[in-house]
Amino acid sequence: MTTACVIGAGFGGLALAIRLQSAGIETTLIEARDRPGGRAYVYEDKGFTFDAGPTVITDPTCLTQLWELSGRRLEDYVELMPVAPFYRLMWEDGTIFDYSNDTDALLKQIDALSPEDVAGYAKFLEYAEGVFREGYLKLGHVPFLDFKSMLSAAPALAKFGAWRSVHSVVASFIRHPKLREVFSFHTLLVGGDPFKTSSIYALIHALERKWGVWFPRGGTGALIRGMVRLFEDLGGTVRMGSPVTAVSVEGTRVERVTCADGWSETFDAVASNADVVHSFRDLLGASKRGAAKGKRLQKARFSPSLFVIYFGTKTFYPDVKHHTILFGPRYRELLKDIYDKGVLADDFSLYLHHPTLTDPALAPPGCSAFYVLAPVPHLGALAIDWDEAAPGYAAKIMAYLERQILPGLSENLVTMRTFTPTDFGRELNAHVGSAFSLEPILTQSAWFRVHNRDDVLTNLYFVGAGTHPGAGVPGVVGSARATAGLMIADLGAPGRMAEPAKEHNYA
Repeated sequence: MTTACVIGAGFGGLALAIRLQSAGIETTLIEARDRPGGRAYVYEDKGFTFDAGPTVITDPTCLTQLWELSGRRLEDYVELMPVAPFYRLMWEDGTIFDYSNDTDALLKQIDALSPEDVAGYAKFLEYAEGVFREGYLKLGHVPFLDFKSMLSAAPALAKFGAWRSVHSVVASFIRHPKLREVFSFHTLLVGGDPFKTSSIYALIHALERKWGVWFPRGGTGALIRGMVRLFEDLGGTVRMGSPVTAVSVEGTRVERVTCADGWSETFDAVASNADVVHSFRDLLGASKRGAAKGKRLQKARFSPSLFVIYFGTKTFYPDVKHHTILFGPRYRELLKDIYDKGVLADDFSLYLHHPTLTDPALAPPGCSAFYVLAPVPHLGALAIDWDEAAPGYAAKIMAYLERQILPGLSENLVTMRTFTPTDFGRELNAHVGSAFSLEPILTQSAWFRVHNRDDVLTNLYFVGAGTHPGAGVPGVVGSARATAGLMIADLGAPGRMAEPAKEHNYA
């Protein structure tokens, strides 16, 4: 029997394990924490359910494919519900923009802010649809293992000016400063500075317009549980609460995986969904390849971290949308503080998640569950004691929310907890506490990112945010498809992994 081990049960690791098991490869999935999900962990307190991380599902087809590989249906495991509007964007001067898939409503809002930008938006959408076809549909699931593969993709990417930033491309079509923020903020959801991230990431706008924004009933954790159940229904093995401590190397192959509890096993192939620096430096550190690659990776540019507050209220806030972006007084200057200067600024921009608007069962009757996150510098840029700083910073954010969008918050608060850059390092082994792994700049994308199959250790593979194509649920699930294709071909899997022939109409 051909065997494989997947280290880490995040979205990427689960999607890869499902693909391998569907192909007849006897797969063991190992997760260090007591629950699966990685960044998509779940907290429960006083009747509230809080998704810890990813909450925006923008390509449901990449998920339905995982079930269809074995003739099953996603709908039998989890229900995806549409979110409308996709996002509400708010500014301190009272301006509100509801970003949705309703073209007429979208154009009406653009016209109200800047009539001359209606035509510019149409041109931007055409551009976004072009990079969506080239960058996502054609290249988002294809591994870049050598520079030749990068060169073959270069003409298509050059056609869209991939060297330019998302914001510069948006600004070439749209003039109003608030509308430039509306159509460039998406890169922040995958750890990228819109003033530096490749314009290819403008494809996110077209992706959302095509498939919408979705949320699983029961929260993102319900989707994770559905993926675990599918994997186990296929015969896969899950080891939970079992941190991997070492992956041994013999020559140019990885051989054995060892866990903290003493469990150890050999496999024909190993794939890591763990942080890429942690994988090389710590798990493979006893080998020459692991030590050298881990040292080089530590010199790369990493995405910032996040400061997250999970909180529940004893009252329901019906006017607060499911996904809300609150822009502070600064945009570019704040991003420079976070990405370049390593400054914890006095102002901030926030993402507020209100899942109980879509699924009231995530809180007690008449209550609301929230989390709010603020992008902050990672620990390599700002080495502060977050255990000491967290209470004060949280109080500042909560007071801001009470003034701007959640009146009476302080008196309605039932439960609250924080997750800091230090926690990203402690709980997730994230290098410098980065929330999204390698920063998605052009020189760290595609072939320049950690490869889906290692260049030296021939049966070692990677999946997740640190490898191609990058962070975000569609990105890490796409990385699983790319990595699975390599592993199945290399291992000569006994089963057949059939890709679905049809496209689902989720529009």
